[in-house]
Amino acid sequence: MIVVDHVSKHFGGIKAVNDCSITVETGSITGVIGPNGAGKTTLFNIIAGVYKPDSGKVLLDGVDVTGKKPHELFALGLLRTFQIAHEFSNMTVLENLMVVPPEQSGEHLVSSWLRWGRVQGEERRVRERAEEVLDSLRLGHLTFELAGNLSGGQKKLLELGRTMMTDAKVVLLDELGAGVNRTLLGELASDIERLNRDHGYTFCVIEHDMDLIGRLCDPVIVMAEGSVLMQGTMDEIKKNDDVIEAYLGGGVLKKKQPSATDATGAHPA
Repeated sequence: MIVVDHVSKHFGGIKAVNDCSITVETGSITGVIGPNGAGKTTLFNIIAGVYKPDSGKVLLDGVDVTGKKPHELFALGLLRTFQIAHEFSNMTVLENLMVVPPEQSGEHLVSSWLRWGRVQGEERRVRERAEEVLDSLRLGHLTFELAGNLSGGQKKLLELGRTMMTDAKVVLLDELGAGVNRTLLGELASDIERLNRDHGYTFCVIEHDMDLIGRLCDPVIVMAEGSVLMQGTMDEIKKNDDVIEAYLGGGVLKKKQPSATDATGAHPA
């Protein structure tokens, strides 16, 4: 689904991504891990069209999309979420989903004047779909709540819901577990597994939570200093001396343990 072919991106003298090549297979949940500064988010931003690479190319479903803008990639079926959720805080949860489908007739002034019946019919179908998505993500009771009032975990669910409002080919998930309590994170992981299994979504996940990566992802790609260090299963990666050295400077690659803050459902600092 995604091929990153010898991509590099420099910021001044800093090599954020350095001759990096990865492949995300269709139908997979592929994990990307690595220490802070490894280039993971920069790589995501290149794939998602936020940055244009200095060299190399990106293919989406066999098509060269290097340098395309995020809205162009959205139209081709590539969506992404963010470490800090980007909701429309002054719109309701329902409205946040209803704005997602592209090319809605009501967006055009002439249609709003002359094709009101068509606009109403289309909006009714979009609303029905949005309500189905909210119910499936256990957010139905928050339909008319302002999105800015949601908890961190609920905002992550809402972002996932936005990807369900269109025909996504692949979804990039950046720091899925950031600010999410352990109980809700487990439910979020189940939703991702369901979308992958039942609807054929391809996911690429950046995450520091090794429990979550181990549950969701196969394969797992390890990045260090802007390049791929290795790729394999989670068991293979945890036994690799180079990964242990790059990640923890010779320590032991451990699973994340739930903290007292996580257990209360509060947002970690």
